[in-house]
Amino acid sequence: GICSVGVNVKLAGIIPTPGIARLVVSEKLSAGIVISASHNPYHDNGIKVFNHEGFKLSENREAEIENIALSDNPASYYKDIQDTGVVSTIKDSDLQYIRFLKQAVPNNKPFKQIKIVIDCSNGSTYRIAPLLFTELGAGVESLFIHPDGKNINEQCGSQHPEILAGKVLENNADIGLAFDGDGDRLIAVDENGSVLTGDQILAVCAHSLKQCNKLRNNVVVSTIMSNMGLKLALNKLGIDHITTDVGDRFVMEQMINSGAVLGGEDSGHTIFLDHHTTGDGMLTALKLIESMIAASKPLSELSQIITVLPQVLINVDVKEKPKLETVSGLMDEIESVEKALKGKGRVLVRYSGTQPQCRVMVEGPTESETKEYCGQLAEFIKSKLG
Repeated sequence: GICSVGVNVKLAGIIPTPGIARLVVSEKLSAGIVISASHNPYHDNGIKVFNHEGFKLSENREAEIENIALSDNPASYYKDIQDTGVVSTIKDSDLQYIRFLKQAVPNNKPFKQIKIVIDCSNGSTYRIAPLLFTELGAGVESLFIHPDGKNINEQCGSQHPEILAGKVLENNADIGLAFDGDGDRLIAVDENGSVLTGDQILAVCAHSLKQCNKLRNNVVVSTIMSNMGLKLALNKLGIDHITTDVGDRFVMEQMINSGAVLGGEDSGHTIFLDHHTTGDGMLTALKLIESMIAASKPLSELSQIITVLPQVLINVDVKEKPKLETVSGLMDEIESVEKALKGKGRVLVRYSGTQPQCRVMVEGPTESETKEYCGQLAEFIKSKLG
């Protein structure tokens, strides 16, 4: 398709999404395109696009492309093109990416005392992640490294770290790393088998960067989905906290505007803008392990810097996505729950950007209350839109 409109194409093979963002820059290309379902099942495959600088496109730019693709006669946009493009292969795409990641950590074998279990989600990190961490000196056991095109993210990876947690305990490992299918998310497991969220990873890395005077402008950016515990932890550390709409694109935009070098999402997207132009699961893992080594402390101790408030998220399948404020009675229902929480929690209701679902998130003072209120809202939305 790309060649048919006169553009040359370089194929990078199976490589994580952030690897494509890097190759666009190193190969001096006009754009980068990834076919991926991200953290979702394979049948949700879509397209991610990066510009020539390795950044994701703006919402307006994406809308412009969608309008062309969905127009009655998209071919009319290319009517003057005479020649087709040429296809070539970047044969060392994975090695280029590994070399790039290694630049983020000092010394030759910085992880030689570290024992790691890696869950590659039967996805794009299946070959690169074990090689990277082995070359950095770590003892590595790899899980879910046999992709068949359909088993990606299937009961494994960042969305399902339970097996990884068991293996960390079984192997007496220092840390477990769970990537999603396209390698731009990381969820970690500490040495005790406890799963760390993206917010916890963000807090640990923020503290580490601040201690070595590398947290530029003393600010961290996250989305409105971040746990209230993150804001409380950053406040205690004397770090400014800015929140954005959901989506790593919005986090990146705010990071650039505020001069921040660290930002991310509770889902596991973490951006280190001093090193890369997009969220990168393996880069985040490098920085998290680096924090452990710098502090000479286990991950379980480092993560105590943040107390995560009880949070429940329920995904409700919906048949349509009308504006939430137009759904009869919904705003009153949300207000009722917020009043019941008495300022000790919060409610967030939004549609998924990738699936026909409405996401209902409630944080509260206790697990039981939080589950009750979240279930109440979810049932209401299901009765209206399900």
